Amino acid sequence: QVHLVESGGGLVQAGGSLRLSCAASGSIFNINAMYWYRQVPGKQRELVATISSSGRSNYINSVKGRFTISRDNAKNAVYLQMNSLRPEDTAVYYCRADIVSPTTHVEDDYWGQGTQVTVSS
Repeated sequence: QVHLVESGGGLVQAGGSLRLSCAASGSIFNINAMYWYRQVPGKQRELVATISSSGRSNYINSVKGRFTISRDNAKNAVYLQMNSLRPEDTAVYYCRADIVSPTTHVEDDYWGQGTQVTVSS
């Protein structure tokens, strides 16, 4: 059993900052890529940022230069530092991790419960 628990969402004014955290716990052999997604009601879930096990990161164009994804492998955690927030960043943010089972050595993806980020204008 694996659980991903997110924290750090909230309400912030445009131009402000928030830091999201996501920690994985449970039956874990290894964590490969980790991700942050976001979803607005009525729209598809959108991939925001990705970080590989070696630390290589990728972002969608709309957040480049404003958001930074990072990870702490010792803590099985991934973070999203969000600066210069805009009203259009308002969404529920989800973390995802590709986790290898210690018993089967099979990789599967796991999701956090989501955390609301609201940016007021």
